[in-house]
Amino acid sequence: MKLATQLPLYWRLTRLDKPIGILLLMWPTLWGLWFAGNGRPDWLIVAIFVLGTVLMRSAGCVINDYADRDFDGHVERTKNRPLAAGLVSKKEALLLAAGLTLVSLLIALPLNGLALLLAIPAAFLAGSYPFTKRFLAIPQAYLGIAFGFGIPMAYAALSGHVPLQAWLLLVANVFWTLAYDTEYAMCDRPDDLKIGIKTSAITFGRFDIAAVLFCYVVFLTMMAWIGIAEGRGVVYLAGLVAAVGLVVFDQYPRIKNRERMPCFHAFLANNRIGAVIFLALVADYLIKP
Repeated sequence: MKLATQLPLYWRLTRLDKPIGILLLMWPTLWGLWFAGNGRPDWLIVAIFVLGTVLMRSAGCVINDYADRDFDGHVERTKNRPLAAGLVSKKEALLLAAGLTLVSLLIALPLNGLALLLAIPAAFLAGSYPFTKRFLAIPQAYLGIAFGFGIPMAYAALSGHVPLQAWLLLVANVFWTLAYDTEYAMCDRPDDLKIGIKTSAITFGRFDIAAVLFCYVVFLTMMAWIGIAEGRGVVYLAGLVAAVGLVVFDQYPRIKNRERMPCFHAFLANNRIGAVIFLALVADYLIKP
């Protein structure tokens, strides 16, 4: 097939037409960079992490669709994805994922040895997550670790070590991921039950909404504790209060009836939570270095 014909399909396969995943992966990485850099991270390192985030998320989407190629056709939301629809071959998908991963590793070469060492488990987590839906009752927790592994890498790149604070920030991100990806899983629950995929929405059952809200509470409480421990002030805490408002007045109303599209829009709206916290963190460092 001609490359010009396939490029739009590769664009869709990597989900670059739907950047929400990049943003949800980007925000915790940026939190880590700003905390680790005391509000003044090295801009070259920031650029490496931003570009690496885009590349690895794109590679992860390809691997995800490769792993789910026999399932996606039976799910309403995913049945038209390029692999599921037979528009892209398995070989093309694997070569694309390998190429994206290789480029991401090449751009990471300026980082120090510890950061490069941590890139190995980061790549393994990203590549193995799609397969956890076969056997883990809550694969979203595994996704949270994969999505948050840029945090210890950021600390390693900027300070040469990974303190306890970095791991606590990673745990906070796991709870945030559990919250928003359970909302995402609530969209597909009827289809996932039919095909036998495991998700947190299925595992939590009728307690799904309570579980989502609990995860938000733990996430925001941990973010407040970490911020105070790092010497952050009222602007950062005000950002967390705004995030609480988004959970109460935006997230909960969308998911309370468990309807497919409102739950999906709740998932998308988590970009606002990540952005609000990051902007508050940046502003707080500018006001109170």
